[in-house]
Amino acid sequence: MMKIGLRAGACLALAVSLGIVVAQSKGSTVTDTIAIAPLDDALTFARVGDGSTSQLIAVQGFANGRVKGVDLSTLQAAPGEDAIDLVNRMGYAQLKSAIERSTIVVDVAAADLGMPVSLRDKHIAVGTNYPEHAQESTVEGGPFLFPKFVVPTGHRAPVPAGNGLLDYEVEFCLVTMNPIAANGGAEGGVMLCNDVTNRATLLRNVDPNNPQSGKGFTSGKSAPGYLPVGNLFVVPRDLKAFVSGLTLQLSVNGEERQRAAVTEWLWDLDEILRQSRLRRDVVWAYWGGEARLPFTPDGAVPSRTLILAGTPAGTVFNGLAWTDYVFGILDWLFGGWDKTIAHHVVERHIAGARLEGRYLKPGDTVSIRVDRLGVLDNKIVP
Repeated sequence: MMKIGLRAGACLALAVSLGIVVAQSKGSTVTDTIAIAPLDDALTFARVGDGSTSQLIAVQGFANGRVKGVDLSTLQAAPGEDAIDLVNRMGYAQLKSAIERSTIVVDVAAADLGMPVSLRDKHIAVGTNYPEHAQESTVEGGPFLFPKFVVPTGHRAPVPAGNGLLDYEVEFCLVTMNPIAANGGAEGGVMLCNDVTNRATLLRNVDPNNPQSGKGFTSGKSAPGYLPVGNLFVVPRDLKAFVSGLTLQLSVNGEERQRAAVTEWLWDLDEILRQSRLRRDVVWAYWGGEARLPFTPDGAVPSRTLILAGTPAGTVFNGLAWTDYVFGILDWLFGGWDKTIAHHVVERHIAGARLEGRYLKPGDTVSIRVDRLGVLDNKIVP
């Protein structure tokens, strides 16, 4: 029994390990300075407002909490056309040339930026894709996939804690700008994402005998507000070359929690797409219903879908404590036979974490700062 309980607990730890959020300074966007890629490397976009009244900007500088660039309103075919529409219609080279020729310069506060592009509510995510994160979570077997069903929110949107164990995950995200056909390679734009996770929900729903099935992850990661995205949308000229120079970084209340090069991953974007196609027909349990990875009937990943590439080490959850195992097994031995040992181990972890206040709490600020990709500052609310 001891062996079974411990193994189940380790698997549960693995499931939870998938989380990273956002954190850095305490929302100090007033002084933020972020390097912006030159136009030969990437086109960088921001947007003030939403819908038909939004102002689309080709970003050329981001310093001291202000964003400077070119107003693209004269290039928009219709009010509300976003950067994805514009790049698809004009192409990289023509749009780059138009930006270089423009003299309509704007200067706005970074805090005023909204969602840079419009996105879907069904996305593809990968767990334990960074070795050190898998190790700290006692997860073996390599990366795994699951659907994340949530409407993305902005870089300063509040994140509701509710009664869960709220965790953070900073992630590099591919944004499909057109449907990626079956056997197609990774292409599109990129942005930052905060893959917020309720560890209590995830742990209570994970399959302890097969955590890499991804069961429980969709439910634990798909509540409203659980997907803040960065304030910049970037379209690299060469995606692989662009990714090679990026370092993910996340802080909570000014304390750095995560830092790693994007390319420390096990599955790159092409491999994530390949693995996703292999699981096109897999069904995940999702709050009593079903969830699948987003594919069109002809096997393409739809446009405006996020592909979350996983998080590095440093999440709040870093495995179950030996005391969770010991007291969980004792709970089972002394009358808890109607529940599994794994259930008792998880409940011990949840109770202990709440008592100690280890997870994110109302008032905390999770911040992400990544050169060439932008900023997030998300405050935790009740």
